[in-house]
Amino acid sequence: MPEQVSILQLTGVAALALATVIWVVGLVRLLRGGRDRSQVAAVRHHGDALRAMPRQRRSGPDTAPVELTPQEHAAFAGLVRQFSESRP
Repeated sequence: MPEQVSILQLTGVAALALATVIWVVGLVRLLRGGRDRSQVAAVRHHGDALRAMPRQRRSGPDTAPVELTPQEHAAFAGLVRQFSESRP
């Protein structure tokens, strides 16, 4: 043990090394999936749907033309000009 290194510094280095080893082991287990055979049966398959979530629509809502009043048309044109001027 070097003379110029205190026991607190050595303890700190050992604690950091231990924390690093634990973190790496946890990360490897997480990335590999770390599942045993009992957990594989509980995994959902791709086709399974969540019961609490409603089914999602495959297409967007129906579109319908909307007639704007002259005031709305002018306000919309002003917004378009304002946003197009601020773009680089």
